Amino acid sequence: MKIVFPTAVLQVISLLQEAGFEAYVVGGAVRDVVLSEAQGVVKDFDITTDATPEEIQAVFPESFYENTFGTVSVTLEHLAEQLGVPVPEMSKQEQHEDVFLTRSQIGKVHVSLKQAGEPAQIISKEPLLKPIEITTFRSDGAYSDGRRPDSVVWGHTLGEDLERRDFTINAMALAVPQAKQWLKQTAELLTLITLEKDAVVLYDPFDGLDDLATHTIRCVGEPNLRFGEDALRMLRAIRFSVQLNMQIERATYDAIAANHQLTAKMSWERIRDEFLKMLSSPFPKEAIELLDETGLLQYIMPELLAGKGCSQGGHHTTDVWTHSLDALAECPSPDPIVRLATLLHDIGKPQTRRQVGNTITFYNHEIVGARMAKTIARRLALSKRDAERVYVLVRHHMFYYQTENTDASIRRFMRTVGLANINDILALREGDRLGSGARKTSWRLEEMKERMLEQLNQPFAVTDLK
Repeated sequence: MKIVFPTAVLQVISLLQEAGFEAYVVGGAVRDVVLSEAQGVVKDFDITTDATPEEIQAVFPESFYENTFGTVSVTLEHLAEQLGVPVPEMSKQEQHEDVFLTRSQIGKVHVSLKQAGEPAQIISKEPLLKPIEITTFRSDGAYSDGRRPDSVVWGHTLGEDLERRDFTINAMALAVPQAKQWLKQTAELLTLITLEKDAVVLYDPFDGLDDLATHTIRCVGEPNLRFGEDALRMLRAIRFSVQLNMQIERATYDAIAANHQLTAKMSWERIRDEFLKMLSSPFPKEAIELLDETGLLQYIMPELLAGKGCSQGGHHTTDVWTHSLDALAECPSPDPIVRLATLLHDIGKPQTRRQVGNTITFYNHEIVGARMAKTIARRLALSKRDAERVYVLVRHHMFYYQTENTDASIRRFMRTVGLANINDILALREGDRLGSGARKTSWRLEEMKERMLEQLNQPFAVTDLK
């Protein structure tokens, strides 16, 4: 097994070793570097040590320590300054997002644009390596609130630290006994160094490596105790399952179902973070199904459950619940907010369903649904911007296009939805169509895109879209 680490991580380990302390890479970073498909892209490294926070700060004078859990953070910039080496020029990578822009917007954002109105790429910067977090060995006290330990006691051994962790795949540690000798290769902090098998020592007291190999999510120790300590671990189990394409082992799964009422102890901010990660995963539909099967969904988003058994008639062959999940699975956008709007696009149907004879209608379900979606967005503690995005996408997802539509009507639609939401509402519509069993292509959607691009290429400003 070869292990890949950024030079910066080895520098931190080496400096701690030179000061006489133990140092191990732990947690999700070990899991991710062991997974072959993730090597070279891990950005988040945690290190545990027998040094106290004060001793860690003595080794890293520019670090910062603002918590009660013994975690000291070392940034790439501070490490470079301490070592007397330049901060890497490519310390951040470009993230590209396709959007529609008009001529009036060129020059106001950093874009790569061949001509106005074409799908453009907004370029943002994301750190290639997050601050390295160094934490003292510790044991946790009681979790009276079901969220965080009431007290933290500095530990003396690596074993004490690993046994408090949530899942076996996160309870492994890697040591590099001779870290300094590998640093002779390069001074560039972001350069990846491949370590041979005999250069690292894996500590795996709970057989996390075996669980990685068998794609298994398993609690460290007794699952009921782990979830009683921190209820969020139930959501994390489901999130890891859909992120890493793993199965939750039976005892862990049963404990989630048995402790579903602990969901009420979670903060909405923490629920939001886990829920959005589930939606961003390769298997968002399966995440919602797991939340439902284990009983957690009734606390997080009970409105969705009303769609079960709510038949739709017409071209639909499934109920609202099944269609909503199928639409989510088919949504082409990786943006979790767009996926959330897709999941909620028909949330208003159960309240507006009317049936006369064999005819079923859902008049104004998009209006009712948009209000419900905004309520859900607020419950999830989304930002005002994201809550508004969800509202707009649900409210206007029922747009209808015909070849006879005038240019003025196209411009009105673009103004109503907002240029920033055009791609998103088209992605929602594609998920909606495919989630209804429609064929892959839609000539109407493609023609509508072309019509909108034609309007964007006209020499007018955004304020002229009326």
